[in-house]
Amino acid sequence: MKILVVGSGAREHAICWKLKESSKVSKIYCAPGNAGISQVAQCVNIRADSLNELVDFSVLNNIDLAVIGPEGPLVGGLADMLMEKNIKVFGPCKKGARLEGSKSYSKDFMKKYNIPSAKYESYTDSKAALESLEKFNTPIVVKADGLAAGKGVLICQTKKEAQEAINSIMNDKQFGDAGNAIVVEEFLHGTEASLLCFVDGKSIIPMESARDYKKAYDGDMGLNTGGMGCFSPNTIYTDELKKYIDENILETTLSGLKGENIDFKGVLFIGLMVKNDEAKVLEYNTRFGDPETEVVLPRLKSDLADVMLKCIEGNLSEEDLQWENEKCVTVVLASGGYPENYEKNKEVTGLNNLDDDIVVFHGGTKLKDGKVLTDGGRVLAVTAMGETLKEAREKIYRNILKMHFDKMEFRKDIAE
Repeated sequence: MKILVVGSGAREHAICWKLKESSKVSKIYCAPGNAGISQVAQCVNIRADSLNELVDFSVLNNIDLAVIGPEGPLVGGLADMLMEKNIKVFGPCKKGARLEGSKSYSKDFMKKYNIPSAKYESYTDSKAALESLEKFNTPIVVKADGLAAGKGVLICQTKKEAQEAINSIMNDKQFGDAGNAIVVEEFLHGTEASLLCFVDGKSIIPMESARDYKKAYDGDMGLNTGGMGCFSPNTIYTDELKKYIDENILETTLSGLKGENIDFKGVLFIGLMVKNDEAKVLEYNTRFGDPETEVVLPRLKSDLADVMLKCIEGNLSEEDLQWENEKCVTVVLASGGYPENYEKNKEVTGLNNLDDDIVVFHGGTKLKDGKVLTDGGRVLAVTAMGETLKEAREKIYRNILKMHFDKMEFRKDIAE
């Protein structure tokens, strides 16, 4: 089976790395890929947002399965375009991807199908949004409606901060057209959790749980990022919490998908806020999360290609998912200044000096003249397994000391 993986981050590296283990897979292409992905797949110089080129490549190269990593191509309808050419696709259609592509649509979906979430209001007019702030207690959460690379959520401690956030998003276009509409919602207290689920159109089957660290700096300080580290399983997942999520979130979400006539085949990522063995949905993503993928897939014992095909065919069962008992941790090495301004083209050294049980998933890297150079904000995801989270994290931080690029930054409190 020939597979095309679309994307260029650590998530796509982890997907390619896991697919390579499958006896069903004869060839993996990745478009556009990166320096690390080139070690496990053939990189193709086509951007993830060049939808027509991706379709043409898939047809020309007789691709059997396309796996769409990032949200942009999904929201743009790449899955629909490929399916029209009779190519199997792991990833939802444009209609399903709207759950991530529009925060206001997603919130309306949750409200309609009684899915626990924060109280909210949606606005397309900044004046009305500013006036609405009197309805909310601080802190207040202001979200750009569209895609903003994981950075479009602003937590405002005061009404003045909320006013500035609304003006920045809607009037100053901090996130471009993603801010043409916004969602203003109440701040939820508790502990964040990430739940990735395989969806086959008929059922939602959770993967192992994970916890992501969104803030840029230790102690959850600084701006929101795409994720600075992660561990799996999440230690707050009790039997009571699992039961609550199954009944109040997974079953209602599945009812919603069916109610909206969405034939969802792929991954549904559910961001949760957990308190007292109950949970509310923070957001839906319609693809593998990053860096959650880097800690969940290493724990998957099952054949990922087989799981993906069963999702597409609509016959995935819980028994198809087998998991390692070992814990997994990943720590992101980022370019100095991320998530705002940062420099690229810094040489990465030390990658060949690491312990054998360390896996480094490349995020923002490229190859030039035989050297690995930085090419993004989140550069590497350094990953390890262990009998305990402590064992895994100690392995990682010990090996990070062997690695270097100019202005390298990372959080030192992942999985503490």
